[in-house]
Amino acid sequence: MTLPPGKLLFAAVLLFSAVLSQAARPAEHPSVQAAPSVRPVAHASLTLPVDQRVKPATRKNQRVSQPGWDLSTHGAKALYLTFDDGPHPIYTPQVLSVLARHHALATFFVLGREVAAHPQLVETTRAAGHHIGNHTWDHPMLTHLTEARIRQEISSGVKSRCFRPPYRDTNKVVAAIAASYHFHQILWDVDTNDWKKPGAAAIERAILRGARPGAIILMHDGGGNRTQTVAALDRALTKLSAQGYSFRPLPC
Repeated sequence: MTLPPGKLLFAAVLLFSAVLSQAARPAEHPSVQAAPSVRPVAHASLTLPVDQRVKPATRKNQRVSQPGWDLSTHGAKALYLTFDDGPHPIYTPQVLSVLARHHALATFFVLGREVAAHPQLVETTRAAGHHIGNHTWDHPMLTHLTEARIRQEISSGVKSRCFRPPYRDTNKVVAAIAASYHFHQILWDVDTNDWKKPGAAAIERAILRGARPGAIILMHDGGGNRTQTVAALDRALTKLSAQGYSFRPLPC
């Protein structure tokens, strides 16, 4: 059917208007809608460490991860000396001798495998009035293990009220598993870095600079040659005793 000239013109105008309207709409392409200019806020969590490792203690109570333990010294100038990775048949007796000479008590975080090899040293340490803490069986990085392996490492260590994760490598899972065995997770305030063997003078300076009432000081009596640690400990305790400090074991 042929339209009259007037109606034909009207239809052409309507068709042209529809084309212009369609061209003015934005393209509805999936890639445009899926790529906003600002990243969603939820993605910010990806920048955080997955295992939430504990960093060196700089705030009060970071050194003890569970509440309920008061390590305040109530005005006394007391320090908490701690030694990791023993017992060692050569260096543990030397450390014990230095401590006895200065009337100092300390806490030894021992490895289960070393206790099995030298059980008499643990008894000697306890008999001298020092306390014993759990440092796992084999000194692994616990956050790299399955929960079953974490449990095995902790439960195979010595019985104690104190637990210290090797390398300070811990997170909420490790702390919760330790708590399930009734351990208080103990970290430290002062790392002497004696395991690097920087020299007795450097270890002594680290002890003296970090000393303050209630501080927990990390050293090692096992894991290698600890001759520097023994020498530094003797000199540091002489100076700290002259300053009025006393040396207590942790309540393990």
